[in-house]
Amino acid sequence: MAVRSFVRRTRIRAPAERVFRWHEAPDAFDKLTPPGEPVRVVSQTEGIRDGARRELLIGYAPACVSWIAMHDGYIEGRQFRDTQVRGPFRYWAHTHVFETDGPDACYLEDRIEYELPFGCLGEWLLGTLIERKLNHLFEYRHRITREENERE
Repeated sequence: MAVRSFVRRTRIRAPAERVFRWHEAPDAFDKLTPPGEPVRVVSQTEGIRDGARRELLIGYAPACVSWIAMHDGYIEGRQFRDTQVRGPFRYWAHTHVFETDGPDACYLEDRIEYELPFGCLGEWLLGTLIERKLNHLFEYRHRITREENERE
């Protein structure tokens, strides 16, 4: 099956360096998780630098799915990436990009490449559902990031 792409890009009235540092804060992931989402952090190493790791449980018992992601592609103030090591997708790479737009603004761009499980059946059963889920999730994440950084 083909690798799918998802991109969300938002202009934020705050310097890229500030928005990037906000993502490095220990509580950033919690702030970026929508209320009511069945996501629990099982273990993690600090930060978003290359080699950092986070293990999540997603869903409700007894149907929880384990998801382990490793960070790489770290460029201070510019980008970082999390890549699925084990989880629900055949492939998942999420690159967070921070692009300067003058001294007091930036663009936050989330680029995700992913491949659904189960081949054609996965595409048929999950394709539209995952697209909707990603749109909802990143609409929330970008709104929170904008609100948190524009008020400082």
